[in-house]
Amino acid sequence: MKLLTILFVTFALALIGTKIFQGDWNLVFSGNLGMAAFMLFTGFAHFKFQKGMALMIPEFIPAKMFWVYFTGLIEIAAAIGLMIPSIRELTSILLIIFLVLVFIANIDSSRKKVNLFKADYSGPGMSYLYKERIPMQIILIAWTWFFGIYLN
Repeated sequence: MKLLTILFVTFALALIGTKIFQGDWNLVFSGNLGMAAFMLFTGFAHFKFQKGMALMIPEFIPAKMFWVYFTGLIEIAAAIGLMIPSIRELTSILLIIFLVLVFIANIDSSRKKVNLFKADYSGPGMSYLYKERIPMQIILIAWTWFFGIYLN
């Protein structure tokens, strides 16, 4: 859940900034900037922790490093797309689909006790999935829908 700090702090700072500099609370901009910052952070993590990310991918999927880098690029592209009003809604729809699909890897990696940072199998296991990842995934999907589709 520590990752959500990026989302919430960026949102709060952007909200305050829009009030100060534009004279109004810009929820759409601030909410999407928060998610964009989150996606940039996680997207670049695919390149820093690529070995640990590769362990997260289910066994039946070949070319694991390709998928690690590809999904990292998707997350970076999503961050950019959320900040472009003309493609924000489409980006949000695709991002929600992406978040649902990558959750499969989160389930598998929790089952295997993957430690993303150490690139080994010393992670917290299923407790992480139930206590942190599922709630975070729900927040990310709801956030993307609310700020990228509903308010857009």
